[in-house]
Amino acid sequence: MGAVRVLLVDDHILMREGLRKLLEIEPGIEIAATAGGGEEALSLLARTPDGERPQVALVDARMPGMDGGEVDARLRPEFPEVAPVILTTFDDDDYIFGGLRAGAKGYLLKDVPPDELVAAIRRAARGETVLGGAASERLVSALREAPVPAAQADADGPPGGLSEREYEIPRFVAAGAANREIARRLHITEGTAKNHISSCLRKLGLRDRTQLALWVSGNAHPTGG
Repeated sequence: MGAVRVLLVDDHILMREGLRKLLEIEPGIEIAATAGGGEEALSLLARTPDGERPQVALVDARMPGMDGGEVDARLRPEFPEVAPVILTTFDDDDYIFGGLRAGAKGYLLKDVPPDELVAAIRRAARGETVLGGAASERLVSALREAPVPAAQADADGPPGGLSEREYEIPRFVAAGAANREIARRLHITEGTAKNHISSCLRKLGLRDRTQLALWVSGNAHPTGG
């Protein structure tokens, strides 16, 4: 894999330039472009030929005109090859969950150590989800405390058209269980657990485990036993 091309989207020029200077000296990282806002970033991407667009966009959460969540929501359908990662000073639930639901592949705070930021960029370029400590803690806390909606409690079956057996998988994912733990709990092979997760993602139209966990938080369903 060649250098990871990165787009920086931040309305503060000092932050943009600081990030550019920080990242352009890193081996394997190439700053493809910078933009002072969401509209500018989308326009820039539209003018960039296929195959030359950045693989990762570092996007501020709060910007005038179009905030990070709106940018992320536009990037997914218009430029699916660009992985948006929110890089911000805000750790509010609305920004974290709003950004992830909009399609962000990651959520990091601007006090992240440089080596962790570089590692996150490379992981996002590979299609992985990257969450900073604050975002991870908020996500786990929200999933554990998610109430069961009354409408779901009276439903005839699990949401999303899943069977009771299939719904067990997302619940384990939401609890933070790895494939090996899911396999052990359900008495199946690790490969089967992975296949079940892929099947759930496909049926629900979701991209990854983070979106699956978020889906569970909004579609709690009581199970027997």
